[in-house]
Amino acid sequence: MLQHADPTQVEGLMRFFKTGPGQYGYGDLFFGIKVPVTRSVVKECWKDVGFAELEECVTSKYHEVRLAALLALVEIFGHNKKNTALQKQCVDFYLSHTDYINNWDLVDLSCYPLLGTWLLDKDRSLLYDLARSGKTIWEQRIGMVSTMQFIRHGQTADTYAIAEILLNHKHDLIQKAVGWLLREAGKRNPDELRQWLTPRAHTMPRTALRYAIEKFPDTERRAWLEK
Repeated sequence: MLQHADPTQVEGLMRFFKTGPGQYGYGDLFFGIKVPVTRSVVKECWKDVGFAELEECVTSKYHEVRLAALLALVEIFGHNKKNTALQKQCVDFYLSHTDYINNWDLVDLSCYPLLGTWLLDKDRSLLYDLARSGKTIWEQRIGMVSTMQFIRHGQTADTYAIAEILLNHKHDLIQKAVGWLLREAGKRNPDELRQWLTPRAHTMPRTALRYAIEKFPDTERRAWLEK
């Protein structure tokens, strides 16, 4: 990762991930490495990475190194489908390091391929607990975005239920996540989404609503926004 540092990219990434005073990413540091480069590094080396290295990297003060650790963890998890003990170790590691999963990209690129996959055939109350009682907006976002994997397997009930929990959250990053996952669920069954929105559209945050109805026809979108 250090070999790919690009100082010319740092300022732009710091702006993009809102690292200024009072912003959600305040204080985060960057090497100037874009995601495709990080992915290529992880692809080359994840097989040689153990939990000691993951610990060192996920606790790094540099954003891209934390992302690399999370992507490597996802690779280890995904390539060991028959080793449930190792997969559980990956999940436990993930959940014990949420303090370092502290921006939307770190959440979105890791939670559903790992945590969502793990919970496909298990009790999902953990996600509800994160949505209700997560100590940060990032833990709450994990609760919402992890349901993407369920949607991909044709299961939308948890997405709607967790969206209900977070529906009137004040932070726009949660509103965007709620709307995004509702939209994805709606791709599976648009009428189910319409039915869910009908009693809620007039009071839910406009950001969440706009994301949720993004794939509806223009005239229908306007009608929903006027509710």
